[in-house]
Amino acid sequence: MTDKLPPLIAADDPVDDEDDDIFSSTIDDLSSLRNEELYASAAIVPPPLTNISLNDEPSTVESHVPLYDTKEEQPEPSNEVVSNGFEAEINLKENDTITTTKEIDQVEEIPNVSINDKNIENSYIKISISETTKVGEGMSSYVAYRIVTRTNLPMFKSNNLAVLRRFSDFLGLHNKLTEKYLRNGRLIPPAPQKNMLGSTRIKISGNQSDQTTSAEFIEKRRLALERFLKRIALHPILRNDKNFCEFLEQDCELPKATSTSALSGAGVMRLFNKVGETVNKITYKMDENEPWFEEKEVQIENLDLQLRNLHGAVESLVINRKELAHSSGSFAKSAAVLSNCEEHTGLSRALSQLADVFEKVESVRTEQANTDFSIFCELLKDYIGLIGAVKNVFHERVKVYQNMQHAQMILTKKRDQKTKLELTGRLDKVGTVTNEVTEWEAKLSRCQDEFDQISKTIKVEFEQFEINRIKEFKTVISSYLEEMINHQTQIIKHWQAFIPEAKAIA
Repeated sequence: MTDKLPPLIAADDPVDDEDDDIFSSTIDDLSSLRNEELYASAAIVPPPLTNISLNDEPSTVESHVPLYDTKEEQPEPSNEVVSNGFEAEINLKENDTITTTKEIDQVEEIPNVSINDKNIENSYIKISISETTKVGEGMSSYVAYRIVTRTNLPMFKSNNLAVLRRFSDFLGLHNKLTEKYLRNGRLIPPAPQKNMLGSTRIKISGNQSDQTTSAEFIEKRRLALERFLKRIALHPILRNDKNFCEFLEQDCELPKATSTSALSGAGVMRLFNKVGETVNKITYKMDENEPWFEEKEVQIENLDLQLRNLHGAVESLVINRKELAHSSGSFAKSAAVLSNCEEHTGLSRALSQLADVFEKVESVRTEQANTDFSIFCELLKDYIGLIGAVKNVFHERVKVYQNMQHAQMILTKKRDQKTKLELTGRLDKVGTVTNEVTEWEAKLSRCQDEFDQISKTIKVEFEQFEINRIKEFKTVISSYLEEMINHQTQIIKHWQAFIPEAKAIA
């Protein structure tokens, strides 16, 4: 009976650039379109939520979230969409770079950066996307994002950098980092998802309503791209990568990605490869020998499920808060009309004041709904993507294991073939088969080393991922509670101001 060999796994295909992939994004686009129409005006979120620090522990996030003093004047709401974190600069310490670099310099090509410099303790990098510009007109137009970097890291040529990049450039950067580091077990932060409907709306926006919606879409994408770059900068290996440094400082147009259209030959092949990857994940079950990986795979699956459930619940919460705010506004209008019809002066004045209170309450509840979306939904969406990146790293280990098993089976066959030739006396072919046995023994040894190394690297990456996840969720929850208290305090103040007017009805 012929032995069945596990399939050899090919490298992942390049990520598409700015042209939207209709095979993978249309369903998400419909959901995002609903959200864009629902959240037409987003309120401002509290000041910077996080202070990203890499002191002592690599890539940790420290939370210092001051609660508003109810006696102080509260910030005025605005229609600006703001980020849910990663606002402060990233400070680097010597220990952060040294510990991680020692781990992998035998496997990955690390840039020649002096980590023993006495000034590295005070190193920092701060990345922001300060503005956006629409380039061109019609379907050939695109949005350029201005990236401003302030740093004193030695791999950069200047302390202050500013470049223009289009969305496809960000996807190209993610693709390069994935090709270079995913095979080694590095956790690559996911790039923001493409949105075909949103991108098309930007290209053809004409009336004021379309322009307003397009501006909101661009602002949300700007913040997502900014968080993407900051997560890369937070990683002690990825931030030293040559491609990342060139992305931030090369003040010229980057080479266009080779595969740009979902309907091109490369796009169709990418679709089939995705299907093949999915089938392989479902059909192939690795004989796991390490309990740690079994435990973490179950944890990741549960975390992914619960994050998606929570994301859906927060979306429902936002919808309900919006409906409550709308109902408060309707009540305010009805009370105002009734006050005009009421002949009793005191009662008419009280109804008019009641209408004013409900208008203010409507505004507060709208802000609260926007806060739920801006803080919680964005965080959960980011981490659903990060969980997907963790799954990709775990699957990469499975692919390495498959290749190792393939090499083991081929080696076994070659050894059996050599034994049969020696027993039958066909010594003229023994030498050739012996060389093949030696070659496959070397391949098996390399596969084993690669499997051991990727297993070790994944453990380090996952451990740091958990640290960052807990820190960031702690920061966001603190900020969310702060905003909840702030909104409820405002509502209480509005009702307390109305009590004397209600008591004054004679």
